[in-house]
Amino acid sequence: MKIRFRRTLLVAGAVALLFLLSGCDNKGGAQGPPPAGPPEVGIMEVKPQLVELTTELSGRTAPRLIAEVRPQVTGIIQKRLFTEGADVKKGEVLYQIDDAMYRADIAKAKATLARAEAYLVPARLKAERFGELVQVNAISKQEADDAAAARKQAEAEILAASAAFDAARINLDYTVVKAPISGRIGRSAVTTGALVTANQATPLATVQQLDPIFVDVTQSAAEMLRMQRNLGSGLLKGDRKAKVEVTLLLEDGTPYPLPGELKFSEVTVEQSTGSVTLRAEFPNPEQTLLPGMFVRAVVPEGVNEQAILVPQRGVTRNPSGQAMVMLVGAEEKVEPRVIQVARTINDSWLVSDGLKPGDRVILEGLQKARPGTPVKTVPFGSKPEPAPAGTPPGAAKK
Repeated sequence: MKIRFRRTLLVAGAVALLFLLSGCDNKGGAQGPPPAGPPEVGIMEVKPQLVELTTELSGRTAPRLIAEVRPQVTGIIQKRLFTEGADVKKGEVLYQIDDAMYRADIAKAKATLARAEAYLVPARLKAERFGELVQVNAISKQEADDAAAARKQAEAEILAASAAFDAARINLDYTVVKAPISGRIGRSAVTTGALVTANQATPLATVQQLDPIFVDVTQSAAEMLRMQRNLGSGLLKGDRKAKVEVTLLLEDGTPYPLPGELKFSEVTVEQSTGSVTLRAEFPNPEQTLLPGMFVRAVVPEGVNEQAILVPQRGVTRNPSGQAMVMLVGAEEKVEPRVIQVARTINDSWLVSDGLKPGDRVILEGLQKARPGTPVKTVPFGSKPEPAPAGTPPGAAKK
């Protein structure tokens, strides 16, 4: 009896345990998470757009005119008549050289000229008289010829004396050293009392015209050829004969407020660097730009009417270093594609090959975009869809 009773209890316990396990399975099945859908990614549809392309070139400023002031006569500096660093006008007196010796030279030349003029009068009269006498055979022809030669010699001496007088007067004028051009003058290399010599190697001072001012920048010959090919093929639109406006960035990155104009490009390539020099002219009324400053000029290249731009966040590199993007292709599946990028424009890449209008580039959710997996696309930057009611927190983000 005891053994039968124990068997009955064991059977009843086993049945009860089965009912409990069945109830737990039903409860878990009712509350389990729904099957996950395809991951959501933000995409951008490729559309051609008009983009003005520019290139940033480094260079330095140069004065529009520059003149080194040198003495043209020898002497002692008596006065310096300008303020260093000031603006001077063309013809303004800068230095006064001692002119005592040159005044004496001009007086001597004047006297020599007067003596030559005095010798000419009797020589001319004698030649005229001998010319009449030789007609009546009163004198020999040789005497008449000698008188005519003496007259011409006197006239030549007057010309020589006159030239010497002009030279003495010019040298006297050179004792007053004047500004050859208008502009800003630098420091003086000599002081009062210094001896200077004619056409010496060291300039007394330098005058530079700073308004307007030139900016000389360099561009590689390869870049210049590329731009010319793009213009010739029609990839870039531009009028080479039109005025080209250039903007400027100072050394600290500050934009210069006034635009300039591209004047010309050098006709030869620098052999040591393989670059070509471009010159632009900028107004400089406040003289903010000084000669020798390092600047960066933004030069327009042309307009690309069918440019394809992709934000940099959507472009990665494969192990070979090639640029690539993830696209949403057929059947809403992810597929990688290698592209060719030409340059950056602001925060985007300019794509030269590999994409066409209508392609859908993944910009958001790249960590979930595995090649070959289906995805759900939404426009890049749109807000995510709200999670269904009853979904545990964080389930919509998985």
